[in-house]
Amino acid sequence: MKIEHIAIWVNDLEGMKKFYETYFNCQSNTKYHNREKKFESYFLTFESGARLEIMRKEGINQHAKGEKMGWAHIAISLGSKEAVNHITAKLKSDGYPTVNGPRVTGDGYYESVVEDPEGNLIEFTV
Repeated sequence: MKIEHIAIWVNDLEGMKKFYETYFNCQSNTKYHNREKKFESYFLTFESGARLEIMRKEGINQHAKGEKMGWAHIAISLGSKEAVNHITAKLKSDGYPTVNGPRVTGDGYYESVVEDPEGNLIEFTV
């Protein structure tokens, strides 16, 4: 068994697509648009084959900032401390908020946590 994809609701579909393509080298499919349901989405495929679906639909409320029930973050393994340090520094210099790290956590992970343009948390690990 494997997870086929993860999906998140977004407000700025094109902006989020550009963010994930730019910083994570994702490849996007052609936008799906269901005019009747006022729904649009892209599937973004990472080099590993993992997929993230970004979705927008009229009437979906923006999620609340901070702690809430549901998904907490998506974790992306980069393979080295240097890679974690590099992407964290790059995103920070480009204006994306760093929540914490890079650091060694209490459970032994080397990680950093950064917000994407809509405040979704991305955890980078070795």
